[in-house]
Amino acid sequence: MSDPNWLLQHWGYLAIFAVVILGNMGLPFPEETVLILAGYLVWDGQLRLPIVLGVGILSAVLGDNLGYWMGREFGRRAIERYGHWVFVTPDRLDATQQIVARYGSMAVFVARFIPGLRFLAGPVAGITGLRPAPFIVANVLGASLYVPGAVAAGYAIGYGLGDYL
Repeated sequence: MSDPNWLLQHWGYLAIFAVVILGNMGLPFPEETVLILAGYLVWDGQLRLPIVLGVGILSAVLGDNLGYWMGREFGRRAIERYGHWVFVTPDRLDATQQIVARYGSMAVFVARFIPGLRFLAGPVAGITGLRPAPFIVANVLGASLYVPGAVAAGYAIGYGLGDYL
């Protein structure tokens, strides 16, 4: 994905949905970049804010839930076997698993705001056996704060620098 701007201008809300869901289900996709760019396009009048927020939050929650299910269903061995394709080393997986095992749903919530941990939170929560209800609550709360924050950052960039961009 060499030009996220092209992607959003041609595919709009569908691009936001696809990139954010893939990034949250365990693949290292640049969902924060797409959300920030979507915020800029909202400022520019090319996208509508309520739809961007709705699509962003929905796809973030669904993506994390899919990652959680994959972690529960396929376990650690699947990540160890295929993780090198998405830059997951055994040490990184161990560290993330220890954090989720120790802090539970709070780790899932906080991971939403940390690049590099965000895409591992769902699958690792599933692997560690975090119960579904606490995971879903942390997932929804995290997405409900993270997505508007990223979109607001893009909007602020447009507001402050829009005439120069």
